[in-house]
Amino acid sequence: MSERELIDQSGMQRTLKRIAHEILEKNKSTEKLVILGIKTRGEFLAKHLQKKIEEIEGVKLPLEILDITFYRDDLSKKSVSPEVKAVSFEHDLTGKKVVVVDDVLYTGRTVRAAMDAILENARPSHIQLAVLVDRGHRELPIRPDYVGKNIPTSKQERVKVEVEEVDGKDLVSVLD
Repeated sequence: MSERELIDQSGMQRTLKRIAHEILEKNKSTEKLVILGIKTRGEFLAKHLQKKIEEIEGVKLPLEILDITFYRDDLSKKSVSPEVKAVSFEHDLTGKKVVVVDDVLYTGRTVRAAMDAILENARPSHIQLAVLVDRGHRELPIRPDYVGKNIPTSKQERVKVEVEEVDGKDLVSVLD
Protein backbone atom coordinates (compact mmCIF):
# COMPACT_ATOMS: atom_id res chain seq x y z
CA MET A 1 0.00 0.00 0.00
CA SER A 2 1.48 3.35 -1.00
CA GLU A 3 0.77 6.70 0.64
CA ARG A 4 0.97 10.17 -0.99
CA GLU A 5 1.16 13.20 1.28
CA LEU A 6 -1.16 15.99 0.09
CA ILE A 7 -1.33 18.52 2.91
CA ASP A 8 1.29 18.86 5.64
CA GLN A 9 0.90 20.64 8.99
CA SER A 10 1.65 24.16 7.71
CA GLY A 11 -0.56 23.55 4.67
CA MET A 12 -3.41 22.47 6.92
CA GLN A 13 -3.05 25.63 9.02
CA ARG A 14 -3.09 27.83 5.89
CA THR A 15 -6.11 25.94 4.55
CA LEU A 16 -8.06 26.34 7.79
CA LYS A 17 -7.20 30.04 7.94
CA ARG A 18 -8.48 30.48 4.37
CA ILE A 19 -11.71 28.62 5.19
CA ALA A 20 -12.17 30.81 8.29
CA HIS A 21 -11.84 33.94 6.12
CA GLU A 22 -14.30 32.51 3.57
CA ILE A 23 -16.84 31.78 6.32
CA LEU A 24 -16.55 35.34 7.60
CA GLU A 25 -16.82 36.84 4.10
CA LYS A 26 -19.87 34.80 3.14
CA ASN A 27 -21.74 35.45 6.40
CA LYS A 28 -20.78 39.13 6.70
CA SER A 29 -21.06 38.90 10.50
CA THR A 30 -20.40 36.48 13.34
CA GLU A 31 -23.84 37.21 14.78
CA LYS A 32 -25.99 34.07 14.85
CA LEU A 33 -23.10 31.97 13.53
CA VAL A 34 -22.38 28.56 15.13
CA ILE A 35 -19.61 26.11 14.26
CA LEU A 36 -20.57 22.41 14.49
CA GLY A 37 -17.95 19.68 14.18
CA ILE A 38 -18.79 16.10 13.25
CA LYS A 39 -16.99 13.60 15.48
CA THR A 40 -14.15 12.69 15.40
CA ARG A 41 -11.80 14.65 13.19
CA GLY A 42 -14.41 17.22 12.18
CA GLU A 43 -14.67 18.08 15.86
CA PHE A 44 -11.03 19.12 16.04
CA LEU A 45 -11.10 20.90 12.68
CA ALA A 46 -14.13 22.85 13.96
CA LYS A 47 -12.18 23.84 17.09
CA HIS A 48 -9.31 25.05 14.90
CA LEU A 49 -11.74 27.08 12.77
CA GLN A 50 -13.33 28.55 15.89
CA LYS A 51 -9.87 29.61 17.11
CA LYS A 52 -8.88 31.10 13.73
CA ILE A 53 -12.13 33.08 13.52
CA GLU A 54 -11.51 34.34 17.06
CA GLU A 55 -7.99 35.44 16.02
CA ILE A 56 -9.40 37.28 12.98
CA GLU A 57 -12.57 38.82 14.47
CA GLY A 58 -11.95 38.78 18.22
CA VAL A 59 -15.20 36.82 18.70
CA LYS A 60 -15.37 33.28 20.05
CA LEU A 61 -18.17 31.58 18.14
CA PRO A 62 -20.37 28.98 19.83
CA LEU A 63 -19.10 25.47 19.10
CA GLU A 64 -21.13 22.27 18.99
CA ILE A 65 -19.89 18.70 18.56
CA LEU A 66 -22.12 16.11 16.90
CA ASP A 67 -21.90 12.33 16.94
CA ILE A 68 -23.98 11.20 13.93
CA THR A 69 -23.64 7.44 14.52
CA PHE A 70 -27.34 6.91 15.30
CA TYR A 71 -28.39 8.90 12.21
CA ARG A 72 -26.34 6.90 9.69
CA ASP A 73 -28.35 4.98 7.10
CA ASP A 74 -25.76 2.20 6.95
CA LEU A 75 -25.81 1.09 10.61
CA SER A 76 -26.87 -2.42 9.63
CA LYS A 77 -23.73 -2.74 7.49
CA LYS A 78 -21.43 -1.93 10.40
CA SER A 79 -20.00 -4.96 12.14
CA VAL A 80 -19.80 -3.26 15.54
CA SER A 81 -22.89 -2.15 17.41
CA PRO A 82 -22.49 1.58 17.98
CA GLU A 83 -23.04 3.21 21.34
CA VAL A 84 -26.10 5.36 20.73
CA LYS A 85 -26.16 8.70 22.51
CA ALA A 86 -28.97 11.22 22.41
CA VAL A 87 -28.15 14.41 20.54
CA SER A 88 -28.32 17.52 22.66
CA PHE A 89 -26.87 20.89 21.84
CA GLU A 90 -25.54 23.39 24.37
CA HIS A 91 -26.87 26.24 22.24
CA ASP A 92 -30.25 26.64 20.60
CA LEU A 93 -29.56 26.34 16.87
CA THR A 94 -32.99 27.64 15.84
CA GLY A 95 -32.61 30.73 13.68
CA LYS A 96 -28.81 30.36 13.59
CA LYS A 97 -26.42 29.91 10.70
CA VAL A 98 -24.78 26.55 11.39
CA VAL A 99 -21.48 25.72 9.72
CA VAL A 100 -21.06 21.94 9.75
CA VAL A 101 -17.39 20.92 9.68
CA ASP A 102 -16.06 17.53 8.57
CA ASP A 103 -12.73 16.19 7.42
CA VAL A 104 -13.59 14.39 4.15
CA LEU A 105 -16.65 14.69 1.92
CA TYR A 106 -17.16 11.48 -0.03
CA THR A 107 -20.64 10.00 -0.62
CA GLY A 108 -22.49 12.72 1.32
CA ARG A 109 -24.09 10.25 3.74
CA THR A 110 -22.29 11.59 6.82
CA VAL A 111 -23.43 15.13 6.03
CA ARG A 112 -27.00 13.95 5.43
CA ALA A 113 -26.93 12.22 8.82
CA ALA A 114 -25.64 15.43 10.44
CA MET A 115 -28.44 17.46 8.84
CA ASP A 116 -31.00 14.90 10.05
CA ALA A 117 -29.66 15.23 13.61
CA ILE A 118 -29.66 19.03 13.46
CA LEU A 119 -33.15 19.31 11.99
CA GLU A 120 -34.60 16.82 14.47
CA ASN A 121 -33.46 19.11 17.29
CA ALA A 122 -33.64 22.64 15.87
CA ARG A 123 -34.63 24.82 12.91
CA PRO A 124 -31.54 26.80 11.86
CA SER A 125 -31.93 29.58 9.29
CA HIS A 126 -29.03 28.14 7.25
CA ILE A 127 -26.84 25.05 7.25
CA GLN A 128 -23.49 25.45 5.52
CA LEU A 129 -20.79 22.84 5.00
CA ALA A 130 -17.04 23.20 5.41
CA VAL A 131 -14.77 20.27 4.56
CA LEU A 132 -11.02 19.92 4.58
CA VAL A 133 -11.10 17.52 1.61
CA ASP A 134 -13.68 16.93 -1.12
CA ARG A 135 -12.81 13.65 -2.84
CA GLY A 136 -15.88 13.33 -5.08
CA HIS A 137 -18.02 10.20 -5.65
CA ARG A 138 -21.22 11.72 -4.24
CA GLU A 139 -24.25 9.45 -3.78
CA LEU A 140 -26.44 12.29 -2.51
CA PRO A 141 -26.89 15.84 -3.84
CA ILE A 142 -24.59 17.46 -1.26
CA ARG A 143 -22.22 20.29 -2.15
CA PRO A 144 -19.83 21.98 0.30
CA ASP A 145 -19.80 25.75 0.77
CA TYR A 146 -16.15 25.76 1.84
CA VAL A 147 -13.50 23.32 0.60
CA GLY A 148 -9.91 23.10 1.74
CA LYS A 149 -8.78 20.97 -1.19
CA ASN A 150 -10.50 19.08 -3.99
CA ILE A 151 -8.77 15.74 -4.41
CA PRO A 152 -10.06 13.59 -7.26
CA THR A 153 -9.71 9.97 -6.17
CA SER A 154 -10.67 6.53 -7.34
CA LYS A 155 -13.09 4.54 -5.21
CA GLN A 156 -10.23 2.18 -4.37
CA GLU A 157 -8.16 4.97 -2.83
CA ARG A 158 -8.64 6.20 0.73
CA VAL A 159 -8.13 9.75 1.98
CA LYS A 160 -6.51 9.76 5.40
CA VAL A 161 -6.83 12.90 7.54
CA GLU A 162 -4.75 13.05 10.68
CA VAL A 163 -5.12 15.71 13.36
CA GLU A 164 -2.70 16.47 16.17
CA GLU A 165 -5.25 15.85 18.94
CA VAL A 166 -6.07 12.29 17.77
CA ASP A 167 -3.13 11.15 15.65
CA GLY A 168 -0.20 13.19 16.97
CA LYS A 169 0.24 15.16 13.73
CA ASP A 170 -1.66 17.22 11.16
CA LEU A 171 -1.51 15.55 7.76
CA VAL A 172 -3.68 14.62 4.77
CA SER A 173 -2.61 11.78 2.52
CA VAL A 174 -4.05 9.37 -0.04
CA LEU A 175 -3.60 5.65 0.35
CA ASP A 176 -3.64 3.47 -2.80
